[in-house]
Formats: sequence, structure tokens, C-alpha cells
Amino acid sequence: MKKSFILALAANPRGEVFELPGYGACGAAGGLVQPLSAEDAVPMPHGSEILFLPDRSPVVWDPDAGRPVVMAENPYVPGEALHAVAVFNSPGWVAALSGAWEERPGAEVLPLFSYGAAGWGGRGMVSAAFRVDAERRQDLRLMPVAKVRAGVARMRKNLPENRLARHLENCALVYGCPAAKNFFLGRFEAPLPTSPSCNAKCLGCLSLQKTEKTGIPVSQERIAFVPTPEEIAEVALTHIRRVGPRAVVSFGQGCEGDPLLVADAVAKGAAAIRRATDQGTINLNTNAGRPDLLEQCLEAGVDSVRVSMSSLREACYNAYFRPSYTFSDVMESIRLTGGKYKRWVSVNYLNMAGFTDSAEESEALFAFLAKFPVSMIQWRNLNFDPPRYHAAMAGAASSTRPMGMKRLKDEASRRFPGLVHGYFNPPVRGV
Repeated sequence: MKKSFILALAANPRGEVFELPGYGACGAAGGLVQPLSAEDAVPMPHGSEILFLPDRSPVVWDPDAGRPVVMAENPYVPGEALHAVAVFNSPGWVAALSGAWEERPGAEVLPLFSYGAAGWGGRGMVSAAFRVDAERRQDLRLMPVAKVRAGVARMRKNLPENRLARHLENCALVYGCPAAKNFFLGRFEAPLPTSPSCNAKCLGCLSLQKTEKTGIPVSQERIAFVPTPEEIAEVALTHIRRVGPRAVVSFGQGCEGDPLLVADAVAKGAAAIRRATDQGTINLNTNAGRPDLLEQCLEAGVDSVRVSMSSLREACYNAYFRPSYTFSDVMESIRLTGGKYKRWVSVNYLNMAGFTDSAEESEALFAFLAKFPVSMIQWRNLNFDPPRYHAAMAGAASSTRPMGMKRLKDEASRRFPGLVHGYFNPPVRGV
């Protein structure tokens, strides 16, 4: 059956986006470039954004030549440069392919977003993506700014001296953090950032970049203090009492380092929460590089642990995280959490089409899942410049032809039928 191709998108130097009749949209999986078809794409999910890519020419499918070609010049305005575009998919959607482009000389590294393939589907923009979580936890339509501001005013009155609550105000109103907004709206999951320091130097760290070396601006400023256990418990209990048993409160956010490095504050905060209520899920997002400190937090009452992983191959993991701990430390933390303590373990799987779904990475994932007590995979698009990420990974280990992101997810489901797939930290205590 012949596939129907969708039209390519591009932009002019003023950021105006338009379709390119006669040319098909392309997507990339590492060095593999392929045309998008209607079967590959979905209407662009609400809340997604089209991104303008400076100093990058779009790669499109030429049906006459039967191959991808670079379009450097605007066909409507001779002599004017043409720019590539990509889609930043909304939460819960996995990019099946990255956008396809060719860098011009001197192109700077892209900011920390994911860059999915997009095109024009006849009735609107489409994205090469598939959904893994339908929960509306971060649906912007349910987060009107006026209600967020009203929630901030309420918390200033109810928690007037709480520095953590003030920090979350900045996250919600300045950076637009959906998790912080949910705290002020009294919905789902509330963040509990705690740690100014980290024991990894991730290529795509959102809160700390040495821009003079990387050229990458941070997405948000890192928290500059360690909240007291009392401040932590006050924010958490406020949220749990508003939301009820299905509330989630989470240590380990994009605006901080690793919470295990302030394990004393985390453990004392968790213990204070549990002395006051047995409701709500206390979650810990972490690199899991310190199993000894993680055990301290589990003993204090942490219910679930989400471990960030970009690769299940040690060399590639180290190339991205650049940790001061060892890969075996991470594995021990997972074994400890799901084994000895029998708590919920999620893998925060930072994925990139063409690498994550390569034969080598896929088999490493399956071998890991067969060996370790993992409850869930949270499929997260990796926020990093795709060609530069692939180059960094190629320097660590080889990766051959990918199977496709959707096929990888489906194969993991088939091999491990009890494994949960999603995007958000689920409530796991008492539900």
C-alpha cells in the first residue's frame, strides 16, 4: 500500500512558518532521514510549540528525485534564506522522529528543547509523535494565569514565611513551570525542590550550564538554598490536604541538583509529612547515585523513586550524565528500592529517536528490565540538540539502525506485560 506523504514546513528569517508545496516533510533518526507519511503523524497536540531553528536549512523529500534534499533558499523569495522548524511536543507525547535539517557554518548549539519532526497535514500542522500518557496534569488549558496568580496570593497569606513557597512562585510566574502551577492550583503533583548541588554534570542540565563553554543558556535558575524540613513539610501537607489521597509531592526538579545530596533535609521532611498524614505519595526524582543516602530517604517514608536514565549502556550513560558516582551505584539504588523496600520504581527514560531505539540500546533496555525491579517507564523526550547528542553518543559506543520509537515501546510492553508506560509520577500510596 502506497503511503501518502505530508507537506514540508519551513520559515523565513522573520519567523513566518509556511508549507512547501511539492515537497514532503522529513524526519531524522540519527543519520537516517526519511519522509513523513500521514500514517506517521498526528495532529499537533495541544500545547505543543513550533520552534524556529536559526542557521539551519530544512531537509525535505523531493518526490521527483526520490530522496531527501536540502532547501537553503526560500522558493517564494529568491535569495532569501530558508530556515528549518521543529515541534516541541506537549507532555505525554513521544517524538517518533527528530526534525531534519542541515547546519550552516557557524551555527550555534540549540537551546534545551526537544526537536520533533513536523509537517502540514492538509488541515493543520502535524507531529511525528505518539501518546504515552493521556492524563491532563500539565494541560495548559487547565492552568489559566489568573487562577495561578490567585493561588499565589492565597499561599502568600497561608504560608507567609515559607521560602520554598516563594521559590515556587518564581517557578510558576516567571518560568511557567507546570508543576509549580499545579501546586498553586491545588492539582495532582506538587514540586519540592531542595538541592542547590548535584553529583552529575549532564549535557542537558536545565539549571546549570557554563555557557562560556557550552553556549547553552539554562532554562531556569537553580534553587539557591536548602529548605528546612519544616518548610518542606508545610508545602507538602498544604498540597496533600487540598488534593486528597491521590496527591503526589516530589523531590527532585529541573530547578535543582540532586536531592540525595541534601538527604538529611529530605528524610526529615518526609518523616514530618508522615507524622502528620498517611495520605498522598511522596516521590523522589533522582540520579540515584548514592544508594546509602537513598536508603535514608526510604526509611523516612518516601513511597516512590524515579531514576533518570539516558542510556542503559554504561559508556553512553556516562557520556551524558558525566557523574561523580558509578553506574553500578545507580543499579544498586534501583535494586534496593524495588527489592528490599518494595517501593515503586520508575525510570525517567530520556529518549532520542535514532539512539534510544537502536538495536544496541534496545537490547540493553530489555536486559535491564529483565534483571531489575522496575515498575514503570516514563518516556521523556530528551531536551538537547539532536545532531550534537548523536555525536556525543557515537563517541562513547556504536549504534546501528533503529527499530522506531513506537515499535520499541510496543516491544517493551510485549516482553514485560506488567510494566507501566506513561509520563507522570503516579499516585502509588493507598490507591
